[in-house]
Amino acid sequence: MNKVFPSAAEALFDVVADGQTVAVGGFGLCGIPEALILALRDSGAKNLTAVSNNAGVDGFGLGLLLGTRQISKMISSYVGENREFERQYLAGELELEFTPQGTLAERMRAGGAGIPGFYTKTGVGTVVAEGKEEKEFDGERYILECGIVADVSLVKAWKADTSGNLVYRKTAQNFNPVVATCGRITVAEVEEIVEVGQLDPDSIDTPGIYVQRIVLNATPEKRIEQRTVRVAAGPASSAAGEEV
Repeated sequence: MNKVFPSAAEALFDVVADGQTVAVGGFGLCGIPEALILALRDSGAKNLTAVSNNAGVDGFGLGLLLGTRQISKMISSYVGENREFERQYLAGELELEFTPQGTLAERMRAGGAGIPGFYTKTGVGTVVAEGKEEKEFDGERYILECGIVADVSLVKAWKADTSGNLVYRKTAQNFNPVVATCGRITVAEVEEIVEVGQLDPDSIDTPGIYVQRIVLNATPEKRIEQRTVRVAAGPASSAAGEEV
């Protein structure tokens, strides 16, 4: 089975469709599958439910799909960096299922492991618990959260071999491993593709059994979400008490 596709558009061509649930890896703008998100936008698929920690920023990441109104529902834990996300939600134009960050990760992990649901203390007594089954264990209250299984998962990895074994790099491990396992079809965007046997087996983060398609993006933009710099030191920064 050839898993390597020549472009992101071809990798998604017969995979995405209207009304699907699409899980997308990454955290903020770190470790997001940039080329696959662009290809998803260009596919024109609409009425999508997007499962992701957040929706990127205005004009980049999943913010692109909010701008084209292709997402009708978000399942996420954070909306703070995207004004269009906030605007659509407050205007009643976008359905939002707020999920605590750890719970979101566990819901996807559970879905990928074939676990339909689990009980957690997170969110008990808050709006997160509204409409959910509640149960008591050892005198403590827990709520039932359902596992997430996506129609399509889009992930970003550092390296892959031609069998789809993936290696993530640093912060890109946020959400990508669980997103990869919870998709019925998983498409991985990577910066380097090597032959089978060239990856250290102990370094593989996601086994190729979970990955159906791979696309190379050797030069991703990797935009910085919030740039913070230190003020350059000048003459006034001399030792305390010294005249300058």
